[in-house]
Amino acid sequence: MRNGRGESVRRAPGELEAEVLAVLWEADEPMSATAVQERIGGGLAYTTVVTILSRLFDKGVATREKQGRSFTYRAVDDEPGLAARRMSKVLDAEADRSSVLAKFVSNLSESDEAVLRDLLRQNGG
Repeated sequence: MRNGRGESVRRAPGELEAEVLAVLWEADEPMSATAVQERIGGGLAYTTVVTILSRLFDKGVATREKQGRSFTYRAVDDEPGLAARRMSKVLDAEADRSSVLAKFVSNLSESDEAVLRDLLRQNGG
């Protein structure tokens, strides 16, 4: 990525992964690294796109399927699904799940609390 003076500008950590993931979310079908590179634009190197897609696959956020000598990629979840996975991962890493959940719920806004109650009722909770 370049600024207005033609100088290279580094993206913030995770920004490129988010851009690639957004492209995968928008796609109706699995995408090759070349297709992702074309959608993102900005002179991003093919090898960089392949690296990011491989990282997303390694993290379990994307699936990949062999197509000839390369792979095509698809996002595993949509954006809300990915956020839910992250929340579950954080919760799984804690020894005292009850305390973490209690703190989480106590910090919810009234509207979020109402949504959570409705969801729990719908799911038999």
